[in-house]
Amino acid sequence: MEAFRFCATDEFTDTKRLCRLVQQGRLDVLQNILPALPTVPPGLLHCAARHGQLHVLSFLAEALRMDVEAADRHAKRPLHEAAAAGHRHCVRHLLALGAAVDCLKQGDWTPLMLACTKGNLEVIQDLVESGANPLLKNKDGWNSFHIASREGHPQILQYLLVICPNVWKTESKTQRTPLHTAAMHGRLEAVQVLLQRCQYEPNSRDSCGLTPFMDAIQCGHVDVAWLLLERHQACVSIKDCQGAQAIHRAAVTGQRDAIQFLVCRLGIDVDVRAQPSLLTALHYAAQEGHISTIQTLLSLGADINAKDGRGRSALHLARAGQHGACVEFLLQAGLRDSADT
Repeated sequence: MEAFRFCATDEFTDTKRLCRLVQQGRLDVLQNILPALPTVPPGLLHCAARHGQLHVLSFLAEALRMDVEAADRHAKRPLHEAAAAGHRHCVRHLLALGAAVDCLKQGDWTPLMLACTKGNLEVIQDLVESGANPLLKNKDGWNSFHIASREGHPQILQYLLVICPNVWKTESKTQRTPLHTAAMHGRLEAVQVLLQRCQYEPNSRDSCGLTPFMDAIQCGHVDVAWLLLERHQACVSIKDCQGAQAIHRAAVTGQRDAIQFLVCRLGIDVDVRAQPSLLTALHYAAQEGHISTIQTLLSLGADINAKDGRGRSALHLARAGQHGACVEFLLQAGLRDSADT
């Protein structure tokens, strides 16, 4: 048996050693150490659940009667840990011991929400069959379906729609739908499911005025953007709350392929103006210092001397943003320095 002495003056170090034994699944050692301690350090049950050590978890919860509802400083319970790590055997055991299936950790996350960040459908099924509510929302207004959309697991989305057909009818506190989120993260298969099974408005807008199509474009997910155009009749020229279109958002984030897609495939005017600022995509790219994006825009015919509503050229905005290399590039590309004097 591994030698171990619990020292009251070095409790933190010894607790770390105990956690290491839990992680390693050393039940033989723990059975000799823990019953002799005046108090069992908190967190060992969380550790066992997080690392999928079922035999240790069972010993701690049953033989030592550690509380399965004990919360850490983030209000996380052992069930949160097991669900987040996808340890089905630990999830089922904790539920059998009476763990609350919809317990909340910091941010109002349930075990089901955490399980939906992973791809383990069986864990999700166990939680739902034990009464987990897919409609509960966290502090940001996301339910489990929204989270599964972000992660892009089509089988999980299909399952949630079967057991709760209205689960797709949800928005975050910023009015973002699961379709927005799946599009932003480039989850093509998830977007396909959402378009087939749900009834989202083609141009639903979040609190910033962004549509799923704009989200896909500004994050460079051209395949998702095309799918939204082809199957959802998304509008390519819709404006956000600042009057910017998809090409402007792509310029801000430096998405060269998306810009080429918009101009070459969809016929968007490379010099289209945001309203009411009259900024072009070139202005936005210069403001952010994206030299390669500026090169792409110029290759597509962008007007290097275009002025915004305040008479500023791209050079002016590059200077204001202190993008020295971008300023030098614009001057070499032929932008007249006198235009900003």
